[in-house]
Amino acid sequence: MNKELKRITLKNPNVSLYDENIEEEAEYVNAAVNTVDKKEATPDVKFPSKSQLVPPLTVCWVTLVIIMSLRIYFALKQMCDVSELKQLIDKQLSLENEKLNRNYSNLQVQYENLKQQIKDMETKWKDDNVTRAQWSIDQYCPKDNNGRTCKACQSGWLNSTSICYAPNNAERSYQKTWEEAREDCRGKNSDLAVIVNEAQKKFTTDNSWSSSEITGYWIGLKVEDGRWKWVDGTNLTNDSWIEPPVNGRCATSLQSQGWKSVNCTDKNAWICRKKALFV
Repeated sequence: MNKELKRITLKNPNVSLYDENIEEEAEYVNAAVNTVDKKEATPDVKFPSKSQLVPPLTVCWVTLVIIMSLRIYFALKQMCDVSELKQLIDKQLSLENEKLNRNYSNLQVQYENLKQQIKDMETKWKDDNVTRAQWSIDQYCPKDNNGRTCKACQSGWLNSTSICYAPNNAERSYQKTWEEAREDCRGKNSDLAVIVNEAQKKFTTDNSWSSSEITGYWIGLKVEDGRWKWVDGTNLTNDSWIEPPVNGRCATSLQSQGWKSVNCTDKNAWICRKKALFV
């Protein structure tokens, strides 16, 4: 079209400027039309329609509902679990409380029983003390025609320098080893004789009577760690009183022979010793 207008202009030189202006405007309009045509030729931008937007929104709502439902479900489940746990704890506490109450009742019964046992023991202890006191009185202060006469040593014991000795003249079938003899003395609140000086040695030897059945009386002297030791833990101070120490040997006293070292497992008579009573 532009070429045609140019041809017209060239064939008609007498056309006025006004006509030229018309031609320029026509060319401008044609250019605008061509531009519009070009724009219309470009593909249009497509926006989703309402029908296309509905499915995604539905999915979002469904997802939200599921999430809320799950939260509500787990919240309710947690509440149920807490409630069950509380019931379990309450039940366990109740059982423990019952158990403690039973134990407390049992302890109360045991406490009352112990109180009664202590009371009975105290009563028995008092009775025993009275019995022992009466026994001591009878032993140390025996009755005679003039009433009671008290002595430093009980009946059957010999007194020498505030010491009481009891020679046990047992027959052979009743004689004892050194350890057995010591146990017998301890049962009489005494121990095998300990001699600390010549006077006591002479007294015990003089009262160690010999006979056909008695070959010696045990005294509280025994070899320990290669030394002669008394039952009170002291060492023998005069080694001339007896033979040199040999392990496994104990001392006996006999009137006709003095002191001898013999096997501790031999059977012999024995002499006990304890302090005299001051009267």
